[in-house]
Amino acid sequence: MPTRAPRSHRAHDPEIVARRAEVLVSEELFAPVSAEIELCYQTFGDPADEPLLLVMGLGCPMTWWDDDLCRLLAVDGFYVIRFDNRDVGRSSRAQGRVRRSTLVRAFAGLPTPTPYPLRAMADDVVGLLAHLGLDSAHVAGVSMGGMIAQTLAIAHPESVRSLTSIMSTTGRRTAGWQHPSLVPSLLSSRRGRDGYIQGSVAVWTLISSPAYPTPREQIVERAGETFDRGVSNAGVLRQMAAILTQPDRTAALRALRVPAFVVHGTADKMVHVSGGRATAAAIRGAELMLIDGMGHDLPPALHDLVARGIRRTADRATSC
Repeated sequence: MPTRAPRSHRAHDPEIVARRAEVLVSEELFAPVSAEIELCYQTFGDPADEPLLLVMGLGCPMTWWDDDLCRLLAVDGFYVIRFDNRDVGRSSRAQGRVRRSTLVRAFAGLPTPTPYPLRAMADDVVGLLAHLGLDSAHVAGVSMGGMIAQTLAIAHPESVRSLTSIMSTTGRRTAGWQHPSLVPSLLSSRRGRDGYIQGSVAVWTLISSPAYPTPREQIVERAGETFDRGVSNAGVLRQMAAILTQPDRTAALRALRVPAFVVHGTADKMVHVSGGRATAAAIRGAELMLIDGMGHDLPPALHDLVARGIRRTADRATSC
């Protein structure tokens, strides 16, 4: 059954607030993860704590993992690592051009060559872990980031201590579909900073959580910050091609033996809630949390709920 987010007591707890303010935060750093790709990353917390890698979604830089959530996770005992995926923010741009006609073919399920698959983005994560001197980490991914996290757990199971998949899906075409009303906005392209902000406001107004609305000025501010970090329209198309050509991971997910936490909103128009249900059904022993009124974002009101779930899932890995 869907749950309604309880009122968080930790958000206003003086001790928690003080501890969050004291969390160590690194500068933005760079990791060469392959001969072609360098990832920009940042850490929160004590390197002696359990590593937690946060993987963001389509076209979104690492800063979409809210600072307050990262600090809260650090207070919960994690060494938090967030990063810009390839083709986003300050990380490297890949090669290869994707036309919109290519995306149409891929959306129709036709054989379509792409510059890189999701597996390559999962391999980037392995390279980042190696750069940090880590053999494994707890991994949490949002949307496309959830797909990357699932792919990582399948291709490199030794690298994943626990798996959290948020508002994502298995790659099966009959689950996690997009609402048709979103297609025009997703394929539109606007030039310049103002155009990018206008497009972002249009999309996020459609897909954000109706029960936890984000003020328009905050969407505008975040869109401006995202543009200033570095936006690549060609890079977003390459990422979209990787998503549209991803394989169905259902059978491979059934073979996983990793503690898993699956979060999805009942009001998600970008990835239908069936994607979360399918993911949880495929992974043995996965905990499924459906949140009533949550769309395709992580509003502050849900940070504590998600952080507790990630901590709970990591503890399952420790107790195994």
